[in-house]
Amino acid sequence: MEDAVLKAIVTLLGPSHLAFLSLGVILGLAVGILPGLGGTAGMALLLPFVFGMDASHAIAMMIGLQSVTATSDTFPSVLMGIPGTSGSQATVMDGFPMAKKGEAARALSAAFTSSMFGGLFGAAVLSVAIFFAEPLIMAIGLSEQLMLVVLALAMVGTLTGISPAKGLAACCIGLMIGAFGSAPGTGEVRLTFDTEYLLDPVKIVIMGLAMFAIPEIIDLLRRGKTISETGKLGSGWLKGMRDWARNWGLSLRCAAIGCLVGALPGLGGTVIDWIAYSHAIQTTPNRDSYGTGDVRGVIAPESANNAKEGGALIPTILFGIPGSGSMAILLGGFILVGIEPGFEMITMQLDLVYVMIWSVALANIVGAGTCLFLAPQIAKLTTIRYALMAPFMLGLIFFAAFQASRDWGDLIALMVLGTLGVYMKRFGWPRPALLIGFVLAGQVEASVNETVSIYGYSFLQRPIVIVLLILTIIAVVAALRFRPSQPELSDDGVHTHRDRTPQVVFFFFVVGFAVLILWDSTRHDYLTALYPRLVALIGLFFMAPVGFHLLTKMQPHTVFYDAKWTEDHGAAEHRTNEYYLGWLIAMLGISALVGFVLGIATFIYAFMRVRARSSHMYCTIGAVTFVLFLGMLSHFLVLQYPHGLLQNYVDLPWPFQ
Repeated sequence: MEDAVLKAIVTLLGPSHLAFLSLGVILGLAVGILPGLGGTAGMALLLPFVFGMDASHAIAMMIGLQSVTATSDTFPSVLMGIPGTSGSQATVMDGFPMAKKGEAARALSAAFTSSMFGGLFGAAVLSVAIFFAEPLIMAIGLSEQLMLVVLALAMVGTLTGISPAKGLAACCIGLMIGAFGSAPGTGEVRLTFDTEYLLDPVKIVIMGLAMFAIPEIIDLLRRGKTISETGKLGSGWLKGMRDWARNWGLSLRCAAIGCLVGALPGLGGTVIDWIAYSHAIQTTPNRDSYGTGDVRGVIAPESANNAKEGGALIPTILFGIPGSGSMAILLGGFILVGIEPGFEMITMQLDLVYVMIWSVALANIVGAGTCLFLAPQIAKLTTIRYALMAPFMLGLIFFAAFQASRDWGDLIALMVLGTLGVYMKRFGWPRPALLIGFVLAGQVEASVNETVSIYGYSFLQRPIVIVLLILTIIAVVAALRFRPSQPELSDDGVHTHRDRTPQVVFFFFVVGFAVLILWDSTRHDYLTALYPRLVALIGLFFMAPVGFHLLTKMQPHTVFYDAKWTEDHGAAEHRTNEYYLGWLIAMLGISALVGFVLGIATFIYAFMRVRARSSHMYCTIGAVTFVLFLGMLSHFLVLQYPHGLLQNYVDLPWPFQ
């Protein structure tokens, strides 16, 4: 172990590692500042670029990005009242009122100090957890690994979202999407629809961007918000640090909560901030001041947010089970650079484990310091209208998706799955559950095949398997039994029909997809069909109660849910999801005709002109700038962009190639 520690220190302090870690931190800060992206989408954007890199360099970039997104997402939460990521929702409650009272600097200072402490605490907990890893992993065999993953998936489904049935069904949808392509073990192809692109599984980069980037960007566009009116922070930087010092006990407790909940697969950043915020209200005096600009309402969620990263790395490193959506992408990055989490990593690559742990701590220090230094300049950037940023972010997302396999199918898959993500967000189907199910699909299928082949169904008699199975059943039953109250809805025929119909259509689309998977399984041999048939049947089982409540007048609000009506109530404009999806379809259509570079340039120009109402000069500058950006990337990284029909007849010059 001493050799591993020494080797890790040398690697950590090496110039190249520090450079890549700093680059990852900068990217993570940028991702957190831009509303609509977040850690999961940021990791998905980074993934194509780490392929083929040295493992330590790739780890440095990914850990750097992952560790500080929850730090910089405080900027939009405090300055404009819109969560930068899903994990900074509770920060809005008191951070934004503080900004409106002229105490933005105090709120940001307290938040960054809390974030740095939480990150360091999470890294310390992860360091201790590693010492107990080896005997725990040694006690787990193939069948135990399978049931551990099943328990994790059950927790993912029941703990993400407001409807456990929807969560479990969404998890099964992710598992079903993972069945596309060649079956492990037999090599037989499934669900290709006579296309070469689907011979391989859907790329995790595309799934991450589709589930988190596109839905969030479209949602923010529909709200029509401007980021900030003045971009001024006021004074109070030192006062915010003193606030944290006076409330260090609260920060410590919330950091511990963040570590614990972060280590439970399925919770992640979607609820940790609210758990910490609720804990602060319940355990501190003067509760009435919360929600009006109480600095404790900033310290509590920010301490938990960054601490959760260390907690989420525990199941990711030890068992290869991602604790959140962004950890699912990180796990995919590990595999891309040749790292296999689990027993081999803990025993044979212990130095890399320590590099990861200490990189988390170092990234949090660098990230918090950078945020404090750049806060005045970043505050000025928040005066930019979101409609001006969105076309560039969308262009970057489609660019990143194409790097997955350099095929036009990447862009089409992103569009199709992005549309699915938009409607999942609208109708309350938890997207983290789908993403984690998708990431674990290959591992689940391989475990199912190996376990059945070696043990048959006698594996259910093994003691640890029985315990894990009982825990899984308890988790599912408890979630279904103790769900939120179910108020009766008014029997307003017009209103009910208007609200219910889009959800019913989407529900039958999801059911149809599961039936398609089930039907396709009948065309293959037993081992090839076992996994998709199993997950399709389980998925249909959990979809049944959702359909029952949707098709009757007894539906609870956890199932009967359409975000469109609550969003439209506070939206600055009443453009629909379909309107913005139409923009993306038009962009792909133009790209199919003239190529991606000209297509995205046309899209940026038109979007800025129509939606942001910018002048022709600014629209042209924006389009040309992005074209030059793509041209520089293609030159230095030897990239090729999707060609259109025009390229079949005309040789376009750089940078339009």
